[in-house]
Amino acid sequence: MARQTKPQSDTAGATAPEQQFLRLMSHEMRTPLNGVIGMLGLLSRTKLDGAQRAYAEAARSSAEHLLGLVNDLLDYARLEAGKLEFDSAPVDLEALVRGVAELLSPRAHERGLEIAWSVAADAPDIVGDEGRLRQVLFNLAGNAVKFTETGGVRISVERAGGPASKPRLAFAIDDTGPGVPPEARARIFEEFGHVDASDASRFGGAGLGLAVVRRLADAMGGQVEVSDRPDGAGARFRFTADFTAAKGAKRLRELEGRAVGIVSPDPFVRAAATAQIEAAGGQVRADAPVVLVDHAARPEGHALVPHPAGARAIVLLKPEERERIAAYRSAGFHGYLIKPLRRASLAERVLAAIGQSSGTTGLRQTLFDDDRVIPSRFSGTRVLLVEDNPVGALLATTLLKREGCAVETAANGAEAIAALKRARYDLVLMDMRMPGVDGPTASRAIRAAGDRTPIIALTANAFAEDRRACLEAGMDDHLVKPLELEALRSTLARWTNRDVRAKVAV
Repeated sequence: MARQTKPQSDTAGATAPEQQFLRLMSHEMRTPLNGVIGMLGLLSRTKLDGAQRAYAEAARSSAEHLLGLVNDLLDYARLEAGKLEFDSAPVDLEALVRGVAELLSPRAHERGLEIAWSVAADAPDIVGDEGRLRQVLFNLAGNAVKFTETGGVRISVERAGGPASKPRLAFAIDDTGPGVPPEARARIFEEFGHVDASDASRFGGAGLGLAVVRRLADAMGGQVEVSDRPDGAGARFRFTADFTAAKGAKRLRELEGRAVGIVSPDPFVRAAATAQIEAAGGQVRADAPVVLVDHAARPEGHALVPHPAGARAIVLLKPEERERIAAYRSAGFHGYLIKPLRRASLAERVLAAIGQSSGTTGLRQTLFDDDRVIPSRFSGTRVLLVEDNPVGALLATTLLKREGCAVETAANGAEAIAALKRARYDLVLMDMRMPGVDGPTASRAIRAAGDRTPIIALTANAFAEDRRACLEAGMDDHLVKPLELEALRSTLARWTNRDVRAKVAV
């Protein structure tokens, strides 16, 4: 893994004490805020009357706003410190963009918005700093979700020139929001800049998110700009830069020679699905034998969208529409896909629908069982929770027990090491920062002892190097605080689906 250091400003480089101060403030400010947000989330799932629920949601919204402000301020302060360090490694573009879209999808769906993503077939995987790229995309797409009231947001990656070994890529975020007038397009990338003065009070935020994006884009030798969306109302934010192509990285073309139809009222869903089908080698045709049918296309007053005549149908659902699966099964649909769509799952479902994939038929997923639609199947799963903060421990323990897990706790890394010597677990959730033996140190000791139990870091997502330290210490994945139920379920599904289990009898 190569490290490059690029100057971000003319100021002197940040000293070690300054960096330590930023890390300390990051931890100390995020920890109580994460606790507030997590506890309010638990409170909202209890029996409340209408007024109490409204108060809890308002408090949680305010806490999330404050956490976003803290994140922006700390990111900006770090950029102002003088230098940025970049860790170059192969980047799976589809995994990167999919992760950003899925992280933002609950927020988008709560606002009644669609969110979709795609990576063009000719956009190769690259060598770059995945954490910095994720930060750029998350800030741009999160900004689009915040300012869009109806319609949706699409994240796309396309080839914008350059030779095969040094491709130029364009990361575009389209939205159906109010757009950005020409006179404000330079101002919004400035510190504390807004389209107009009322935006700060109407939408929240200090106006630092896009300033951070501009500085990161400059440091990566690229540029970021905003324009009108070319095919409708709204804005297009576009980040372009030159990258080195990753060696030997090729995507499967599972749908080579196959035709697929798409029925959706949303232009972003149609465009993203089309790009994903083409990236898998297929083509979109109206007379295709398999049709993707969006549940959102149902006629007014109807519970289900009609089954298309003469074709096998796969219904597209949001995660919160999962209860419709049984009804669509009874209506003759051959499969389902969860939005935002995943290209690999799309290809698998289409092949299964035409009988070219092993496994069962009907609305029962096969190889790509989507971890966003999960029944309560974690009963008895043994989890070791390593967390020194009592509020964080209460939140995680409550969520895990609601999923049926058997939870044991440890207050620090030393206790975790001892616990793994005397018992077996299906999963370890390990806080990164603890007094005495911290998460990475404990993980290295556990791996040195030959224990391969999956270890998931609990992190405030403060800095990219924190996430990198998780992997270098032998951890398998990370969860961002405050813990969200859907993210926790996905992690449980991903890392406890093993042949050998330590599940307790229930």
